[in-house]
Amino acid sequence: MSHTEIKERIVKLRKEIDRYRYEYHVLDRLSISEAALDALKHELYQLEQQFPDLITSDSPTQRVAGRALQGFKKVTHQASMLSIEDAFSRQEVDEWLTRLQKVSRFTIHDSGLFAEIKMDGLAVSLVYQDGRFVQGSTRGDGKVGEEVTANLKTIEAIPLVLRVPLEKEIEHFLHKHQGQINGKRVREVLTTHRGRIEIRGEAYMTKKQLERLNVLLKKRGESTLANPRNAAAGSIRQLDPAIVAERRLSFFGYAMVGEYGTTTHEQAHELIALLGVPQNPLNHFCKDIDEAETFYGEMLRKRDRLAYWCDGIVLNINNDQLFVSLGQVGKTLRAMVAWKFPAEQGTTIVREIIISVGRTGALTPVAVMDPVPLMGTTVTRASLHNEDEIGRLGLKIGDTVIVEKAGDVIPKIIQVLPKLRTGTEKTFHLPKKCPMCGSPVKRKEGEVATTCSNRHCFAQELARLLHVVSRLAFDIRGLGDRIAEQLLQEGLVREPADLFKLKAGDLLALEGFAELSSQKLVDQIQAHRTVSLERFIYALGMRHVGEETARDLARVFGSIAEFRKATKERLVTVDGIGKVVTDSIIDFFQDVHERARLDHLLKEVRVTSIIKRKAAEPLQGTTWVLTGTLSSLSREEAKQRIRALGGDINETVSKKTSFVVAGEAPGSKLDKAKELGVAILDEQDLLRKIKNL
Repeated sequence: MSHTEIKERIVKLRKEIDRYRYEYHVLDRLSISEAALDALKHELYQLEQQFPDLITSDSPTQRVAGRALQGFKKVTHQASMLSIEDAFSRQEVDEWLTRLQKVSRFTIHDSGLFAEIKMDGLAVSLVYQDGRFVQGSTRGDGKVGEEVTANLKTIEAIPLVLRVPLEKEIEHFLHKHQGQINGKRVREVLTTHRGRIEIRGEAYMTKKQLERLNVLLKKRGESTLANPRNAAAGSIRQLDPAIVAERRLSFFGYAMVGEYGTTTHEQAHELIALLGVPQNPLNHFCKDIDEAETFYGEMLRKRDRLAYWCDGIVLNINNDQLFVSLGQVGKTLRAMVAWKFPAEQGTTIVREIIISVGRTGALTPVAVMDPVPLMGTTVTRASLHNEDEIGRLGLKIGDTVIVEKAGDVIPKIIQVLPKLRTGTEKTFHLPKKCPMCGSPVKRKEGEVATTCSNRHCFAQELARLLHVVSRLAFDIRGLGDRIAEQLLQEGLVREPADLFKLKAGDLLALEGFAELSSQKLVDQIQAHRTVSLERFIYALGMRHVGEETARDLARVFGSIAEFRKATKERLVTVDGIGKVVTDSIIDFFQDVHERARLDHLLKEVRVTSIIKRKAAEPLQGTTWVLTGTLSSLSREEAKQRIRALGGDINETVSKKTSFVVAGEAPGSKLDKAKELGVAILDEQDLLRKIKNL
């Protein structure tokens, strides 16, 4: 064939491949086999390799092209990509509508609701210029995202060139919405694609694709991915488009940004599909909240059978003019709400209840259960906290229970199903003696914890030692459970102070240690002889004194010498410290054994005094609470950066909280923040705030 003939063949191949892409991703049908489609793609690739001058950026072969990126550029969104308010019940949805009616005095029958499946993926923006895909970006902080154009080009569901519908399709759309739309503008958009067209939607991974991908990763010896949501978000943020292509993501569009002649959200969805961008076929117009509730129930029942993960439905005020007039509150649009499905739960059987002994001697019952999959993980154990909790649940060994893992947090038994009992279940009783050392256990009046009476119980000593070397205390890396247990068993360490007396030769008798590894551990220990006051207070392991309380105490008393002299009257004046914590601290310093251990430790380490806060610190006077998982930095790193700017960190949300930072899969703290009206930031909000200060 001549060069001209090759060019014509390439043009036809591209047109046909794109038509079949539209059939497959938008219409959910394919008029030829996938093998035949693959053959057409292969022919196109071979021709372009022979005639590279005929390759264009919008060719289907260019979905994976170029080298891996060094990083992502920032993109400022033309219109902010805002968050969505959550609702968890019909009552909360009714309250949302009531609030809207107070703002605009409308009735829902004036507009109706357009209900969308709330996909569990990653929200992205697609920008087309004169019909060609030129820029793709993530949501980011809502105002500024990251450019991921090359990665989004690998998703076959996203057209590289917008589709021109058939004339009969255009006429059908115009006739269907006659009198409601600007027909001239709609026709211009569909036929010329002139100017800028922005479509927003969700990049996601199907459940089946996750299974295929994990098989492949396992064969390579690489880490598998936990769930489709994390897989999609992690894939889009890969720097190498080839990796993204391998993961075979998909896409559903759900909104258009700009003026395109339509007047309702439902019409925009139809327009998106006509342009060749898939939209979820389950999305549905509801005339009122009752229809929306029916739709919600149907989707909840279908949820497990869907090809993808979803966690609820999104209700939009369908009328565009009304939608815009309702405005926004904080980071959320008033005219839409996410009606979330219940937290994922499962049922299993409690086979055994074992006892864990902590550093304070507290006996914690732990349920050992048949494996149950929840939120992408397999759960086999759940803490029962104390004897009172077992009584409240009415739990027996052998019971069938409902386990919940809301927001990817620690699994919890929330209910016993007594009607499934067989008669073989056994009542659990907390032991009268410590299962580790055999000493009597005791329960103080007014407390829920039962504790081992032997302060030298091996389990307690091991837990204390591990607490001292933990990340938030002395942060001695390389000294884990096995080594700590050996040190105690061999008598090399009897209390934390002994750690700093160890010599390399002492460790040679331990299993797994040679001269080099022995010296390395000793060097690591010696490198941590100096510790900040807040870390030291935390390392002491006093009951009820956690990371934040230790920080508050360090800030108030300034030195370990002053802290040791603290009176009950002085302690209760410290913000956030009540009677229980005060009594625990006083008891600790009055205990002759604890005082001796403290004296011994102070002879081996240097505790630095707290640095007084500068008046000019930009976050001084603000209180922060973090919930959920952050992707770009750890929770501890985030806390450190907030503190460095003068902010305080708390673990509980109250009216005094200034900001709640909600990461991926936030817990009940987010709900509390919404209830109290506390300002809520996402991860990008936090990064932008601390960067600009």
